Amino acid sequence: MDTQAILQVENLQKHFPIKGGLFSPKGSKIVKAVDGVSFSLARGQTLGLVGESGCGKSTTGRMIARLMDPTGGRILIDGVDISQLGGRDLYNFRRKVQMIFQDPFASLNPRQTVGTAIAAPMLAQKINPAGGLKNRVKELLEQVGLKPEHYNRFPHEFSGGQRQRVGIARAISLNPSVIVCDEPVSALDVSVQAQVVNLLQEIQRDTGVAYIFIAHDLSVVRHISHEVAVMYLGKVVEQGTREELFREPRHPYTQALLSAVPLPDPRAARQQQKIRLRGDLPSPANPPSGCVFRTRCPLFGTLGAELQQRCISEIPRPASAAAPACHHAGLESAAPAGVQ
Repeated sequence: MDTQAILQVENLQKHFPIKGGLFSPKGSKIVKAVDGVSFSLARGQTLGLVGESGCGKSTTGRMIARLMDPTGGRILIDGVDISQLGGRDLYNFRRKVQMIFQDPFASLNPRQTVGTAIAAPMLAQKINPAGGLKNRVKELLEQVGLKPEHYNRFPHEFSGGQRQRVGIARAISLNPSVIVCDEPVSALDVSVQAQVVNLLQEIQRDTGVAYIFIAHDLSVVRHISHEVAVMYLGKVVEQGTREELFREPRHPYTQALLSAVPLPDPRAARQQQKIRLRGDLPSPANPPSGCVFRTRCPLFGTLGAELQQRCISEIPRPASAAAPACHHAGLESAAPAGVQ
């Protein structure tokens, strides 16, 4: 398998201006939904993007698919920066990146048959498959585990898992290089989640497509991902291989997330040390100075005044595979061992 990077994200930013009130000027504040995110993705690999709701995961995915325009930074697909593309160039780019949405029912037009929905991207890109468009759609239905005779059915005639399979068929219809999966199994029953994840893995093995897999369920992320990036308040605080991150998390936030993952062994679950984060998630419109995680960090309260001052006044270096975005990640903390 070719492991050359298909996607590179460099210092990606998305800032939203806040409309001013009666006594404040318009745009006087901004919400930094995504603030300096960087990572890369190899062909045929999956990057899991995890974090609490509101951390910027979905916004990052939508910018990669160019459903949103970035405020700053670069998004390179095959070495071409697509962050500023427009017109014909953006039209041609659409073939390379597709998206699978969280809610399979909301992402399908209830007035369209599933055959029409799956054919829509090919029609938009003026693709005329050998053997005809209808035959190609039927092949895609079979590829995702549905029947060719489902072509003329409407979305309400399918279960949630079947509708998500329709969404997957639509996403792979253009043979994209990258698919952004925005919490594709979170709206499904647990029994169906495994089937959909296994289907995505089969497609990846057959086609070499790369996935950005956005999720909050770390068990699913561990199963499907090769690399994992952990986001908090618009920033990536830790990233690394699945094995490294789950075995030995280094950032206090990652440690807290993993401590909340249920363990299948009741004895191990009773011995598992939980890390409870204090306080609420800060507003992205008014983030803490220095390290954005310091107001909830279990390690911060154990530090001396001098080390705390560094957390307050100095922004940590961006996270990389070599080190997390934490000034004191090597110090002893209340962290448990990684999830076994």
